Amino acid sequence: MVETKGIVGFHFENWSKTFSCKPQLFFVPKNIEELREIVLSAKANRKKVRVVGCGHSPSDISCTNDYLVSLRYFNNVVQVDENRYLVKVEAGITLTELNDHLQRHNLALSVLGAISDVTIGGVINTATHGSGANFNVISYYVNDLEMITASGDIIKCSRNDKIDIFLSALCGLGALGIIINVTLRCEPAFLLHQHIYPSTLDEVLEDLNDHTQSSDHFRFLWFPHTNYTSVWHTSRIYNKEITKQTKLESICNWILDQGIGYYALEFCYWVSSYFPQIVPYINRFFFRILYTRNRERVDISPKLFNIECPFKQYVNEWSIPRENAPIALLALRRMIESSNNIFAHFPIEVSFVKEDDIYLSPAFGRDSCYINIITYRPYGKHISYENYWTNYEKIMRELGGRPHWPYSHSVTATDFIKMYPYFRAFALIRKRLDPLNMFINSYLERIFETFPREGM
Repeated sequence: MVETKGIVGFHFENWSKTFSCKPQLFFVPKNIEELREIVLSAKANRKKVRVVGCGHSPSDISCTNDYLVSLRYFNNVVQVDENRYLVKVEAGITLTELNDHLQRHNLALSVLGAISDVTIGGVINTATHGSGANFNVISYYVNDLEMITASGDIIKCSRNDKIDIFLSALCGLGALGIIINVTLRCEPAFLLHQHIYPSTLDEVLEDLNDHTQSSDHFRFLWFPHTNYTSVWHTSRIYNKEITKQTKLESICNWILDQGIGYYALEFCYWVSSYFPQIVPYINRFFFRILYTRNRERVDISPKLFNIECPFKQYVNEWSIPRENAPIALLALRRMIESSNNIFAHFPIEVSFVKEDDIYLSPAFGRDSCYINIITYRPYGKHISYENYWTNYEKIMRELGGRPHWPYSHSVTATDFIKMYPYFRAFALIRKRLDPLNMFINSYLERIFETFPREGM
């Protein structure tokens, strides 16, 4: 029996240790046949199934009390077509592993998110994004994919075959089935030139259109309680070599980035948990220490796309129409400055994504700005964030916002129908592929159990 292959007593906890679950059985299948047996067993026993990757999602999107599945053995590169710039990979491969493989074939993904310690299946199911006004969410670069549905069948879809399923699965939330492999469109490997320099929020917003168009991958970090920003311009470059650091430079950078930017910062925010009024001073101090100097660097794309993720945190992110970015950020500044009980940690990260046609992509139908807010958990301590989140989400909603799927949110189907023109279509496709709701968990129940019954 397949149940004997499941691990009993497994405890899952996400990276930030903010969500956890104790599934009845935890499976690590080694091949498609074993995975199919798990799906059929769950169907026969009326169990729920969720797939977990590296656990970086700051929500309960991967949690279940029934069957939890890891695809860690589904981490192979199936085929590389260097002439057509295509790579077929299994869904359990991490972006770190994939980047290494692509580098050996002189290929690269066009854009990456902040971290690469995530599986390609998780990236696709949540429409993970990077930044660049002319670059889409990573899911958009999928050429075709295969997944196992609740019936145990394996279906393949693309823009030329079952396009409605394809455009749903590219941000499927794990609700349609289990993605087993994908074919990705790549491009020839490239170097990136990154220029980081200090500015102010007012200056950035005044010239925002110029910023978004003047480099391939523009983003900026705003330090709440101040007017300070750190501006990041990153572009492809073909006439320079990778920046080499001297031993002394490496030591100095470690002291700044790790000694001060990690250990000292964590200690200071821990102190602020007892004296929250010092948060604005912390933000100003660390900006002056870490972000007031110009930095230039040339390196391979994964090293400059990715950003170091410091200690544990609560994090929230919404997407809004790009033209609403200045209004949103000025409203956030007014909200933070006028509140007596909101002390916002840095940074608020602002990135930009090109519109797409993926049914549940937060960038569906519009060029988008993603605004990411953060509250750290120094030494794992709980820091109150609820009031900050509530006020932030109110601003995002008023400006046409959509929550980014990996993050915890309170939005229900009633609102999603208004946010997404194809939300009803997605719900019908989901119901057709999973009539027993086998891939639904508490996260998805909060969405689909609130779906208006009329029209279903």
